[in-house]
Amino acid sequence: MWDDAFPSFLIGLREGLEAGLIVSLLIATLVRAGAKSRLPQVWTGVLAAIALALSFGAVLTFTAASLSATAQEAFGGTLSVISVAFVTAMVFWMRRSARSLSGEIKQKVTEALAMGAGMLIVTSFLAVGREGLETALFLWTTARAAGESAGPLTGAGIGLVLAAGLCWGLYRRVLKINLTKFFTATGAVLIVVASGVLGYGLRDLQEGGVLPGKSAYAIDLSGSIDAGSWYSTLVQGVFNLTPTMTWLQVAGYVAYLATVMTLFVRGVRTTPSARPAPEPAVRTPERPEAVAKAGGKPEAGENPEVAVEAGGKPEAAQAPGSRPAPRAPEPVAPERRRPVWVVPVAVVAVPAVLAGFTVALSGSKPASAQTVAVSETDCGKGFSAPRPGRQTFQMHNTGNKTSEVYLVDPASNAVYGEIEGLAPGTTRDLVATVAGGSYAWRCVPTGGKAVTSKAVRVTGGGGARAVVPVSENDLAAPLKAYQAYVGQGLATLVTQTRKLSDDIAGNHLDTARTDWLTAHRTYSSLGAAYGTFEDFDKKINGRADGLPGGVNDPDFTGFHRVEYGLWHGQSADQLKGPAQQLADAAAGLQKAFPTQTFDPGDLPLRAHEILENTLQFELTGDTDQGSGTELATADANLSGTRELLTVLTPLLARRAPHLLPAVDADIARVQKLLDGAHQGDSWTPVDHLDATTRARLNGATGQLLEDLAPIPDLLEIRKSA
Repeated sequence: MWDDAFPSFLIGLREGLEAGLIVSLLIATLVRAGAKSRLPQVWTGVLAAIALALSFGAVLTFTAASLSATAQEAFGGTLSVISVAFVTAMVFWMRRSARSLSGEIKQKVTEALAMGAGMLIVTSFLAVGREGLETALFLWTTARAAGESAGPLTGAGIGLVLAAGLCWGLYRRVLKINLTKFFTATGAVLIVVASGVLGYGLRDLQEGGVLPGKSAYAIDLSGSIDAGSWYSTLVQGVFNLTPTMTWLQVAGYVAYLATVMTLFVRGVRTTPSARPAPEPAVRTPERPEAVAKAGGKPEAGENPEVAVEAGGKPEAAQAPGSRPAPRAPEPVAPERRRPVWVVPVAVVAVPAVLAGFTVALSGSKPASAQTVAVSETDCGKGFSAPRPGRQTFQMHNTGNKTSEVYLVDPASNAVYGEIEGLAPGTTRDLVATVAGGSYAWRCVPTGGKAVTSKAVRVTGGGGARAVVPVSENDLAAPLKAYQAYVGQGLATLVTQTRKLSDDIAGNHLDTARTDWLTAHRTYSSLGAAYGTFEDFDKKINGRADGLPGGVNDPDFTGFHRVEYGLWHGQSADQLKGPAQQLADAAAGLQKAFPTQTFDPGDLPLRAHEILENTLQFELTGDTDQGSGTELATADANLSGTRELLTVLTPLLARRAPHLLPAVDADIARVQKLLDGAHQGDSWTPVDHLDATTRARLNGATGQLLEDLAPIPDLLEIRKSA
């Protein structure tokens, strides 16, 4: 979280200090001009600016949420590029304006005082509103890049609080800050941060189809850099640099950084330095002559170090010994009184109301707009053509059976949204993105016949992702191929476990250790069938966890029982029984397997679960009983996953062609790391890996799991009419 917080902390500190300085100067100028009664007008403008910034952030958030996934990428990328432009302009503006900020604000306040209360509100609103809008846009961009992390908002909050404290110190004249140096230093850092934001925005535009080259990678260090390590997270959070970057990202990052940083540094060097102030910036009330009067501009060199002054009223200059001229009383026009809260409430409410109106226009219909019936007789009743975009439908089961319901394209049976287990009389929300095309509801009551509603046509809109449904028949060929693979593996396993048993019976324990690993790797490569093996899996590959006697419990059998004995000095006589039990269990499984029920739906599930268990057990060393061969088991699990993906490839290529290249690249990275962990038959134990290698292996396996995660949903068996 803290890695994501730094860019937002910096923008919160800079923008907060900039806005705070303006507010402080406004207040100080009014106090010195004897116009304290006008201070509520300043605060009214400030509140309006804050309300506008918050409303702008809400509009960005809810507008993006109503778009399709592709459109969200394009929308976010566009705003990222815009935010970079704003930040760049802000950096250069403040570098130029830091010295003359006080005089400019005092001049504007003097003009506003002459024009009335409304103008003072507008002055403070415009002065703070720009910073608020820039902050909202940049924070929205960084928060989107950080995903669910609370870092951006936390960092921004800390920065704003610190900026408020600094402004208070300046106003109370207990603090001195060289604004020129401060904004120059933070500006240089922000240019580097903005370079990363630009690269992130260009990547989003590529993902959204606006720019080409999303698969043209200039840098791919994912095989050698652990994306989950602290240093990788730090670099990505602060600078938006990732282990994989496209050519466009790299070109945009380098071009922006080189050009803007050069111009910024050149501007710093060529800016004439103001002559040093003859007195310290923090002045005392005993030297009022050093303070610029209201409406006046600061002397050259006055403002690189700023102290916001307030307190006494300015007095007109007069000759020594002269008497002040009497002032004629000014006529006072009757003032119409209004409640003091009316204007502040109005200016704060207006942006919020406008934001709500904008969100309502750009977003989807309220969930209550369409309540759709689900039953054998009323399927789809109440459904009318929705607007394109992200929609929420209330699905109400009007029948007497629990049902599944799908939003489908009736021509292709592609599924856009679904609810399972909708009980009679209940209502649940179904959220789906709708684009141009044909849509209908398919209701599948438990034990009943699937019913499809009348189709409606939606016009306009972009693209919407759908899942082409998979039937049991679609999985029949992959299942048959995988069953054949398992059958061959079991035949090999029987031969290998018999040899292991013979080794131990002949007291050839060194050979037994080698043969144990060979047999265990064979069994580990059959991971997708574990759920089919019934009680045999416990006999063959059970662990001592949870057994009353632990490793000495009579029910502790199989590979891990033999492993414990071989690597803990047990004799051949002690191991003969467990080795024979293992060989018998393998033979029993081979005989029973052809008659065991293999659920076709297990294939997509196991594509993810095999390596999920590997990450949980093997890569933590949890299953090791002394051999230190957890990585050999992980390698076998990876081989089993690769075999499973091979039989599923025809189905995946039709539904997610982009997924397979990513998964293949992930598997290659994990395989490379595993290959580096053994020489011949010798494997490095997990706990002997150096911290960097272990972090890389965990990170690469985690990335592979993330890319495998959609497969169960893509290949879930769905009923059709």
